[in-house]
Amino acid sequence: MRTLTRRILRTLVLLLAVDLAVVATAAFLLTPWLAPVRDAVAARLPFGAASTRIAWWLAVLLPALVAFVWAQLRYTRTQTMAEVDAREVGPEAYPDLHERVRRLAQLADVEPPRLAVADSAVPNSFAIGTLGGATVVVSEGLLSTLDGDELNAVLAHELAHVANRDATVMTLASFLPSLTDGEYDPLGDRFPGGSRYAVGAVALVVAYAASARLLDAPLGSLSFTLGFLFLFACTVLVGGVALGAFTAPVVVLGRSLSRAREFAADRSAARLTGDPAALATALETLDGTGDDRPAADKRRAYAGVQGLCLLPYGFGDGTSSVVTETRSHPPTEERVERLRAVAREMEAGSV
Repeated sequence: MRTLTRRILRTLVLLLAVDLAVVATAAFLLTPWLAPVRDAVAARLPFGAASTRIAWWLAVLLPALVAFVWAQLRYTRTQTMAEVDAREVGPEAYPDLHERVRRLAQLADVEPPRLAVADSAVPNSFAIGTLGGATVVVSEGLLSTLDGDELNAVLAHELAHVANRDATVMTLASFLPSLTDGEYDPLGDRFPGGSRYAVGAVALVVAYAASARLLDAPLGSLSFTLGFLFLFACTVLVGGVALGAFTAPVVVLGRSLSRAREFAADRSAARLTGDPAALATALETLDGTGDDRPAADKRRAYAGVQGLCLLPYGFGDGTSSVVTETRSHPPTEERVERLRAVAREMEAGSV
């Protein structure tokens, strides 16, 4: 577990480093337009010649990094929940589910997460994390397929992801690959229909006017317009190439963590419930259900909701369109065998 904790922490630090690189690159590309903000802050700092560099951090980089991380987690949670048609539910609608999670969370010494139920007959579950807390999502199919100790074991598995913080890390790791692949469109989602084009046009006009301090030509002239278009095209081109380059390490980081986190969550759930056989049976039951499951083996595919789920076949109905570029899951047979090993250790009194 300590090895996994170090790996999760290392992955988080590296993801934040990539995010900082993205923000710094964007700030560099937008320097012509952001320079007035930097200079205004630098003029109020008592650090002499170093004020300009410090102003970049205080006025641009650090606020942008915090906002970028927050936006990634919030947006990814919203998109993932919408993709599986999940809704948050209270104890009045699902009292037994809430009671199970509350009791297990108390045993695990974690804050009970929010609960959501996906309108899907495919039995599955996943946990997703944000800065404001975690959400555990289960399908209607899971609740109708499992009960008793087996359902507790699956919920304990998801709580382990919450307790280990890997749910938040994997949520963060999902954003850049999905954005690069075109699966995410934050501007289009925020401004649907033709409104996004209106927003884009306004932004372009503002940038055009702000370029007057950069280009040595009369505002509105042909030479000024051509210079602006060249500057804008270079910014977009270099930004696109940089985004693709920064996405590659995120993919590698997600792949390196995904298999280990599933094994760790299985083991933690077995120890929390004291019944490794219950989770093993649940995995075998769920892996054996499903004419609704895709025929292709998703364990070696890169998939978003699938990559987050208890088992790698998502919730059906095309949920693969949310892309988290991670190597999804170890084989169920290997997970079951490891759970049986945990059971033997517990019987021998070594756990």
